[in-house]
Amino acid sequence: MSPLNGRRLAVTGEAVRLVVTKMTRKVVPSILDSIGDTPLVELGNLIPGFGSRVFAKMERFNPSGSIKDRTAYSMIRAALQSGELVPGRSVVVESSSGNLAIGLAQICRYFGLRFVCVVDRNTTERNLAILDAFKVEVEVVTEPDPAGGLLAARLRRVRELAATVPNAYWPNQYANPMNPRAHHETMREIEEALAGKVDYLFASVSTFGTLRGCADHIRRAGLPTTVVGVDAVGSVIFGQPAAARLLPGHGASVRPPLADNSMVDEVVHISDLEAVVSCRRLLMTEAILGGGSSGATVAALEKVSDRVPSGSNCVLIFPDGGDRYVDTVYSDTWVRRNFGEVSHLWKEPFEMSVPA
Repeated sequence: MSPLNGRRLAVTGEAVRLVVTKMTRKVVPSILDSIGDTPLVELGNLIPGFGSRVFAKMERFNPSGSIKDRTAYSMIRAALQSGELVPGRSVVVESSSGNLAIGLAQICRYFGLRFVCVVDRNTTERNLAILDAFKVEVEVVTEPDPAGGLLAARLRRVRELAATVPNAYWPNQYANPMNPRAHHETMREIEEALAGKVDYLFASVSTFGTLRGCADHIRRAGLPTTVVGVDAVGSVIFGQPAAARLLPGHGASVRPPLADNSMVDEVVHISDLEAVVSCRRLLMTEAILGGGSSGATVAALEKVSDRVPSGSNCVLIFPDGGDRYVDTVYSDTWVRRNFGEVSHLWKEPFEMSVPA
């Protein structure tokens, strides 16, 4: 496959050059002002022969590397404005397995807020190292709750800290309305980029904040968009039985208070293997190193692609990049240990049927 396939070319005489549209560069007053306004990238090579256009909202371009920057800033800014948080006095306590923790670490460092983060034994060494760089106080939960797993155990510990640490403030990303409100802007950016023609939106779910916020904007703007919720096999969010999951940040073992099934037109469940395979295909076809939940949205589109009307615009929200997954999703050793020899599933020619 040609590396130029699907790109726009300008031909002048015998010269051929690649036309690249660059983002506007401007000076912003602080690192927090660089949150949002992330690029929407067309994926022209992802599904050969697909009669519709596919776009990825690249949230890895936020300053700490994920869509959770929007969530963290929205929650902390509102608490500062209301007086619930006071720099130099307040202590932020929160549960996170990865991206929100890093987003909060940066924002708390910027505002001079002490941050205590409750993680679990599945949090990667890479993420723990980033939190250490920001001088976050980390508590690691090792024993799962009998009913709700490690997430429930983390939440129990956060409640204990919120009740006992002086001047503690728990943003509670799982129930805070400022979480989905941050993503009104995410969806507005998508709407503007495509002049309102957004036929399908694929968003992975965990706290439900991204999907709910985007769906709120879709309804208020009257967009004719089909909202596809992408959940993990083993997640309880949409009423499926709980089961072990390998990829962080996708799905949940406890249904979040923000979850609202009426916001979703269709739900697609994606296994860990399907997400991994789609991450690898994405890298091979588009040269994009995507995170696990990004791969899940690709797998979801592949599953429903035969039902998408020709000429549709399909938008996939890519919450983060794959740099934090190089020891898992992009490690051949890790993949073989967890799934066996499956590399044929992403090597050309692609075998589009992936066992669940």
